[in-house]
Amino acid sequence: MLLIATTGATDVWAKIFKEEAKDMAVHVWPDCPDPAAVEWVAAWKPPSGVFEKLPNLKGIFSLGAGVDALLSRDDLPNVPLVRIVDGGMAAQMAEYALYGILHVHRSFDVLRRQQIRAEWRDPGIADPEALRVGILGLGALGGGVIERLRPFGFSLKGWSRSAKQVDGVDCFHGLDQLPNFLGQVDVLVILIPLTDETRGLISRERLALLPKGASIINLARGPIIDEGALIRRLDTGDIRFALLDVFEVEPLSPKSPLWHHERVIVTPHSSAATLPRPAVRQILGGIADLKNGKTPAGLVNRSRGY
Repeated sequence: MLLIATTGATDVWAKIFKEEAKDMAVHVWPDCPDPAAVEWVAAWKPPSGVFEKLPNLKGIFSLGAGVDALLSRDDLPNVPLVRIVDGGMAAQMAEYALYGILHVHRSFDVLRRQQIRAEWRDPGIADPEALRVGILGLGALGGGVIERLRPFGFSLKGWSRSAKQVDGVDCFHGLDQLPNFLGQVDVLVILIPLTDETRGLISRERLALLPKGASIINLARGPIIDEGALIRRLDTGDIRFALLDVFEVEPLSPKSPLWHHERVIVTPHSSAATLPRPAVRQILGGIADLKNGKTPAGLVNRSRGY
């Protein structure tokens, strides 16, 4: 039996699971006639107390790419935890990142400020090869963004926790190489998961390593950046522009200066959403892998946090 425990769209998830897994009993919490029969849970911010009622649980599948909310729970059972590797999100995040990058490359941020002042002045168009785009995180989502950026001719750089090689990308890895990476980036696109190691990774000191006039696009998690330090550098113009989808506290407080900052675009954690059908198929494939003693794609290493 599979149990769906999520905060929204339960009818959609249940319908697709039942269509894709006709031989499996599927229920939606709290409608669970036999908790002892539940072997698998598909979850996104499940209610408190769900897991302790499931004595024969064999695996938990996150309905999203992030698992930080699950890993922070005190009641998380010691069973395999699997995250969605893509679920249609890579293409959506690439669209979002590309919008932000083109916003900078074509000087729409400058043009917007000029419009407010009724100022008619052509800022010119730069050579795309001169724009150094840095992808912080070279996993499935970061790789998907890179593939969609290639045709535009930007200079691509990437940073990851461990060494990776990506064709056409100048790659850096580890904390020792992070300062060198940041010092060569005009637009920083953040796509790393939130873990104990990445919380506060883009600190006040590391923000200062970015070239003056650099821009930031954050599609990952808010606590990766020191939000107060970012605001101060936006105020001085050291950071030219920020496209922010995630924040230290969500929803973003109406009192936050980010809402009305002339150098910021705020979006409500909406850069990408898991597409149910590909996600369901990936989860069912993961269940089959676990049943057959194989390692499913997206299996979480709890010590790393992703």
